[in-house]
Amino acid sequence: ISACEKGGRTDTAFDLLAEMKAAGLQPDVITYNAAISACEKGARTDTALDLLSEMKGRGLQLDVITYSATISACEKGARTDTALDLLS
Repeated sequence: ISACEKGGRTDTAFDLLAEMKAAGLQPDVITYNAAISACEKGARTDTALDLLSEMKGRGLQLDVITYSATISACEKGARTDTALDLLS
């Protein structure tokens, strides 16, 4: 997923995430962080926020990378208010 993000293949990154879930694998924080970073590169702010919400719902421990990538996605998507909400 990270390699897809770095190569600008956002859709492929999300396909891999979906395949993981369909195979019964549980994405961890690192996997979600990579997917959220792909959202930032692919200008998919809503998807980044959905992934953040999914992480919270699964009880995963959000880290600095999670918040940084999500805030960056919000910035790219002109969602300054949402980015500021994440900081508080």
